[in-house]
Amino acid sequence: MTYIKRAAEDTILKISKMFPVLLVTGPRQVGKTTLLQKLAEVQKKAGIERKYVTLDDPDARYLAKTDPALFLQRYSPPVLIDEIQYATELFPYIKMSVDRSRQKGDFWLTGSQVFRLMENVSESLAGRVGIVNLLGLSDAEIYQVPSEPFSADADRLMKRLSVAKPRGLNEIYQRIFRGSMPELYADENVDWETYYRSYVNTYLQRDIRDLTQVADEMQFYNFMTVVAAHTSKPVAYEELASAAGISAPTAKKWLSILVSSHIIALVQPYHNNALKRVVKMPLLHFLDTGLAVYLLKWGSPQTLERGAMSGAIFESYVFSEIYKSYLNAGKEPPIFYYRDKDQREIDLLIYQDGILSPIEVKKAASPGKTAIKNFHVLNPVCAADAFGGLETLKVEIGTGSVVCMAADLLPIDEKNWYVPVWLI
Repeated sequence: MTYIKRAAEDTILKISKMFPVLLVTGPRQVGKTTLLQKLAEVQKKAGIERKYVTLDDPDARYLAKTDPALFLQRYSPPVLIDEIQYATELFPYIKMSVDRSRQKGDFWLTGSQVFRLMENVSESLAGRVGIVNLLGLSDAEIYQVPSEPFSADADRLMKRLSVAKPRGLNEIYQRIFRGSMPELYADENVDWETYYRSYVNTYLQRDIRDLTQVADEMQFYNFMTVVAAHTSKPVAYEELASAAGISAPTAKKWLSILVSSHIIALVQPYHNNALKRVVKMPLLHFLDTGLAVYLLKWGSPQTLERGAMSGAIFESYVFSEIYKSYLNAGKEPPIFYYRDKDQREIDLLIYQDGILSPIEVKKAASPGKTAIKNFHVLNPVCAADAFGGLETLKVEIGTGSVVCMAADLLPIDEKNWYVPVWLI
């Protein structure tokens, strides 16, 4: 199987040099183990022999749970321990080991499920662990172009034109339909539908049943399908609960499981004292469009592109690409959205360094100036008098973007640009 170079490689090596414990989390089958094994091969050439053990192995798991001290004698650092969530009993012993040795990069850990894992990590390894969230493949990884955190800066986008590969509507929807799982790109013989069927079954049986004690797997599967149908929409728990035939508290609990599993992301609304009528509901995005498409039973890229979910899936695809660009660089994605009680919306906002950059996502080659019609609602945040004269609370409005199917990077006006989706 072909190894696909991952954008997070440099980030992982940098963090491994900063902390004694490195934890790579993310959904199942996104390549966490493959990536770390590849980096371990690089270390081996430099004289560092790293042991490997997976807690998917029942014998190794039994030893780790019943005699953690003996387990760490057998698998002494430097070591890569796969699927650490199955034996969280190891954490206190890992803490004692790193406190004795104070050696950076002693332990590399992977974990597919965060809802049980992170509580134990924060209790046992606070200050000793560097965490990298790895998701499925980004466009930069699939097409092997440089990966960098997205910014709307026109100079950056201009430079990116020289390395990015232009793609048309059909190719983009083939990519959206196929999803982001590395195995689907590394091995052309893998059948898409069979792969996702197996993926969902494994997720329900191994993670949901074993780790969260969801009583009815099929009801949870139905809930996942309902959530997929609500991708790129604000979260309304009562609406999700009604559609899935469960209670609102259960919908809230199950949605948090999907967030913890990195199946979905919730985008928080941008809040500023100068903006008075902002709604407080988070926005929901499926992180792997291929999984969302599978759950919703779209049969081909062509039917998806022509279907009722076409725009919503496209928006989630754009969000996930921007989101991954930050995670792969080891940064917290500074992504928000805007919606007010007058139903005015801005799909995404990037807020960093005191600059707020609005982004609208349109599945159109020439969206027109109406695409930026709501950007003006942000104007109050850059007026000092809106904050009682406190200049330090002012926010600068940055370059605006309309991410769309345009064939080229083009200015809309002096402040906003049409950005081809293949350029992000």
